[in-house]
Amino acid sequence: MICVSHFRWASAARSDKGCVREINEDTCLDQPQRGLWAVADGMGGHDVGDLASQLVIEALGQLPDAAGLKQCIAQARAKLQDANRQLREEASRRQVQRIGTTVVVLIACDRFCAYLWAGDSRIYLLRQGQLRQLTRDHSQVEELRQSGYLTEEEARNHPAHNIITRAVGATDHLDLDEDAIEVADGDVFLLCSDGLSNEVTYDEIQQTLASVDCLRAPNELVEIALARGGRDNITAVVVQAEDPQASDKTLLNPAP
Repeated sequence: MICVSHFRWASAARSDKGCVREINEDTCLDQPQRGLWAVADGMGGHDVGDLASQLVIEALGQLPDAAGLKQCIAQARAKLQDANRQLREEASRRQVQRIGTTVVVLIACDRFCAYLWAGDSRIYLLRQGQLRQLTRDHSQVEELRQSGYLTEEEARNHPAHNIITRAVGATDHLDLDEDAIEVADGDVFLLCSDGLSNEVTYDEIQQTLASVDCLRAPNELVEIALARGGRDNITAVVVQAEDPQASDKTLLNPAP
């Protein structure tokens, strides 16, 4: 583990180029043995988005062990800032405006999970059957929704939904958001690119995560997105926490 975790972790991932794009610019990281997961979505319409997402995921995969949550976050930030610098340098070398990617990363440590993100790739949490989105998109549409100018439905179908306001490689200094959450037994996390969240509804995500084993859930979610047309690259990483102490508790089954 990057940081010793109280929980046992199981996870699975699937990434697909979809039905329209010629290449897959999404890249993901699925390392339950290290308590580390991530999704990066190379910026569509820009040069070598696949290079950007791969560079970010490779950087995160090299995270060293940490003594605690704060150190985990600091080291992840440092790796992503370094990746940002490399992408800025590569864009300059190729004489293009930018080479960029979204990123969302989840790190398990002790009884917590820390997460960092830039862009519109997301993390959802299913807890006791209820789904909530942990991250907030860095996008023009999300800013309009937060300001009350758009409803949820209008935001979902807005023509500018793919315009993001932050990304690794977009500016000289990478602006990341971060947060952490205390984990509970049975928690299920979904990390995904917008190729999934734009096609699969909130209710469908909730139903799938609640009813399908975490090792099969990524495939189920990607198949739904493909059936809707798969207009973008699609990536899903599903992660489940098991509290070994909770599972060892003695259960009372009184006689009828």
